[in-house]
Amino acid sequence: MILLDTCALLWWTLDPQELSDKATVACSTIINHGALISAISIWEIGIKLKKGKLEIGSNLEDYVNRLKQLGTVEIVAVDEDIWMKNCSLEWNHPDPADRTIVATAELNGVPIVTKDEIIRAFYPRTIW
Repeated sequence: MILLDTCALLWWTLDPQELSDKATVACSTIINHGALISAISIWEIGIKLKKGKLEIGSNLEDYVNRLKQLGTVEIVAVDEDIWMKNCSLEWNHPDPADRTIVATAELNGVPIVTKDEIIRAFYPRTIW
C-alpha cells in the first residue's frame, strides 16, 4: 500500500510518463495492493481547476468518480486524528496540504509517492 501525493496522483492517472522509474514501479502495485489518497488532494485539484491552473479533461466530480470506480484507491477523509497529527508534526512547513498528506501517511504507516523534495527531506518513507 502506498499514498500518492497530489502530483503523483495526477501523473499516475493522466500523464504517467512524468513518473520516475521507481514511482512507476510503485504505482504498478496499486492494482493488487491498493493506494491511499488524502481527500486534501481532491481539494488541491479542485482549487487548481477553479483558478485555471490545471486541465484534467473532465470536471472534478467525474475525475473523482473515476478514481472511486477503480476499486483499488481509497480516498482518506481528513478527520480530527489527521488534523491533530498535522498540527503535531515537528516540521516547519506551512503548506497545509503537504502537512496533511504526510500526517495521513504517518497515521496509515505507508510510504508516499512524491517528487516533492520538501516532503522527501522530512518524511523518510518516500518513493521517487
